[in-house]
Amino acid sequence: MFQLQEVCKRYAHRQGEVVALEPITLTVERGEFVAVVGPSGSGKTTLLSLLGGMLAPTSGKVWLDGQSLYDATPAARAQIRRRQLGFVFQTFNLIPYLSALENVQVPLMLARRDVAEQRERAATLLTRVGLESRVHHKPSELSIGQQQRVALARTLANDPAVILADEPTGNLDPATRGQVMDFLEALCGEGRTVIMVTHDPAAAERATRTVRLAEGAVMHDSKVAATQAA
Repeated sequence: MFQLQEVCKRYAHRQGEVVALEPITLTVERGEFVAVVGPSGSGKTTLLSLLGGMLAPTSGKVWLDGQSLYDATPAARAQIRRRQLGFVFQTFNLIPYLSALENVQVPLMLARRDVAEQRERAATLLTRVGLESRVHHKPSELSIGQQQRVALARTLANDPAVILADEPTGNLDPATRGQVMDFLEALCGEGRTVIMVTHDPAAAERATRTVRLAEGAVMHDSKVAATQAA
């Protein structure tokens, strides 16, 4: 699914160059649930942004299903994001003046789906995350956990093959964190690829593979370690 070959990301800074990600080579197979862990500033969010087609590497190649993401035009990458990738953020990024239903409709509207189809799909997804009685509530009328579930429903609107999650449990209470992780596990069980950045050790343990970063480099990959031990 994803292949990274000698991918490096550097930023120019007035005091000199900052290396956010050292040259790394990494493969993620379809259907894997990967937790990316490490201290703040280790390159986790940079890696997720590179995988999501939102941040071009300084050098190296990022392939998704055999297509080089950053050799594609910006318009082509936007199409890939809309059709294949779903994003979950710690801050949810819900539109405050839209209802839960309307927030979930947004990706479908951008994909120019029929309005009736948009509403039906959004309602079905909100039912899946247990919010069928909150479809007309705005974000301010929902709990933090309910807002995250709306965000998860919106992520699924275009039926993405890949879920990229940046600290999806970071603002949640323990019970709601468990619900979100159950949901991500279920999505992986359906054959989707889930790549999750997290500081939460309990969340990382729910993944089937852990990649640990430090100072922009891969320090440990549980899949590689298991292969070497076999």
